[in-house]
Amino acid sequence: MRWSDSFIPTLRDAPAEAEAVSHQLLIRAGFIRQLHSGHYSLLPLGLRVHTKVADIVRAEMDAIGAQEFLLPAMHPADLWRRSGRLALMGSEMFRLRDRNDADVVLGMTHEEVFATLAAEMSSYRELPQTWYQIQTKFRDEPRPRSGLLRVREFMMKDSYSFDMDEAGLDASFEAHREAYLRIFERLDLEVMAVQASSGAMGGDASVEFMVASPAGEDDVARCSSCAYRANVERALAAVPTVTDPPFVTAPERFPTPGVRTIDALASFDGGAPADRQIKTMVMVLDDQLTLVALRGDHQLNLQKLADCSGTTDVRPATAPETLAQLGANPGSLGAVGVDDLPIYADEGLRGRRSMTTGANEDDWHLRGVDPERDIIDPRWADLREVSAGEPCISCGARLEIVRCIEAGHIFKLGRKYSEAMGVSVLDTNGVAQTPIMGSYGIGIGRAMAAVAETHHDERGLYWPVAVAPYEAVVTVLDPSDDAQSQAGEQVYGTLSDHGVDCLYDDRPLRPGVKLADAELVGIPYRVTIGARSLAQGNVEITERSSRDTRLAVLAVAGAEVAGKIRANRR
Repeated sequence: MRWSDSFIPTLRDAPAEAEAVSHQLLIRAGFIRQLHSGHYSLLPLGLRVHTKVADIVRAEMDAIGAQEFLLPAMHPADLWRRSGRLALMGSEMFRLRDRNDADVVLGMTHEEVFATLAAEMSSYRELPQTWYQIQTKFRDEPRPRSGLLRVREFMMKDSYSFDMDEAGLDASFEAHREAYLRIFERLDLEVMAVQASSGAMGGDASVEFMVASPAGEDDVARCSSCAYRANVERALAAVPTVTDPPFVTAPERFPTPGVRTIDALASFDGGAPADRQIKTMVMVLDDQLTLVALRGDHQLNLQKLADCSGTTDVRPATAPETLAQLGANPGSLGAVGVDDLPIYADEGLRGRRSMTTGANEDDWHLRGVDPERDIIDPRWADLREVSAGEPCISCGARLEIVRCIEAGHIFKLGRKYSEAMGVSVLDTNGVAQTPIMGSYGIGIGRAMAAVAETHHDERGLYWPVAVAPYEAVVTVLDPSDDAQSQAGEQVYGTLSDHGVDCLYDDRPLRPGVKLADAELVGIPYRVTIGARSLAQGNVEITERSSRDTRLAVLAVAGAEVAGKIRANRR
């Protein structure tokens, strides 16, 4: 392909709102353009990368025996109502009505549709099955940002396994885990497989594949000593023992005028340090006012609360809601004696005694509280957010918190969707059984952005050969010079004959502009043809990632670069 015939609109500067490096560079290098918030056009270079990423994903899915489908992006709303997810997805799902006044939605994922198709199976002999597609998904993100990392319309590979039993699901899950590791290796992405929350997907186990990057939106707790890795939405840490005062028989009220915070109570005469306080938060879970109790120096993780309560809409109660229900303002609240609201208590409070908490009366607190004795029928759960430096739950070494991009996610779904859609097959004894499912996703555009986030320098992108828009670029510094032009055509022809995906920069522009564009776009190998080196029968070969440049004889330069590219293809 000749650059002069291509649409590659490079820019000197990125838009001011582009904060993530991948967002800035994909715009500047002419890969993407925003149409409106959360929706991007892939320009020719961007589509070439996107297609190569999808082809790698497709190859590894095919390698584990998965079969490719293509399902509609628009679904009848009733399908999602049957699975219980129509309400669960809330405002993130695009919803509309067609001309017949039927409720329809734009698919965020395709568990329901694939399970509907699976209802055509009738015998155990047809299992196991693994089905996948690469299809457009829609999610009405409230705050789209970071370019392709957080969008409202995106291409995803979603695959689904159907097995007779848990052992079969384990095998399908492991096959996908290994396939994902191969995919990310071919994309040259260093990933961590971490324990994760299943969220709205449901199921009893899930693993995320995380890429460390400041542009990410997830935090991962990573042990510095052992293999423990978990999203903070799921992470655990060992809680150091706190020595409590002697047991007392009943809580005691005491005045705390003006005390409204954990720190204020810690410094108040007769108060208590934060690790001996009970922090009571008033939350609204699916319209139900709920109390959440945890240690004063611990922070609530909202996803953990959503997971353990099975709710979808979680928010803090307003001050008027709190005052109307409990008769006190935040800072004076407590769960002691409350019997008309659900209460969730963090495991960090179990076994504690002589704690201090609010008395549900402004300017008063209670001391001598035993959470297990004095809080009525709490539901115990791990609710707190792990912090950096806390001891690993597995080995006791220090945990670090790493910001990450989620590049892939695999779930053990169980039988939620197959039951909802009436999937049933006869087993070896002729008895009807419900197959068990797994679900496995990789965002194609997100993976492309993750590669850009981890493969750049101050001059622009440097793509791995496997997904680069072109594998090599031939840059002729002065196309009006017949000798340079002929040499450029020679090298370009040799590369093409060797099967190299090559771009030929024949534009009549200043050399500095052409070289800067080649570095910005990030093509892995550049062959530069200029008058000075050509006079000696040589051309320059530059590897973009390392910037190493060396002279090569014109006659063999094309074959040499082709050999390097073949060695780096994955």
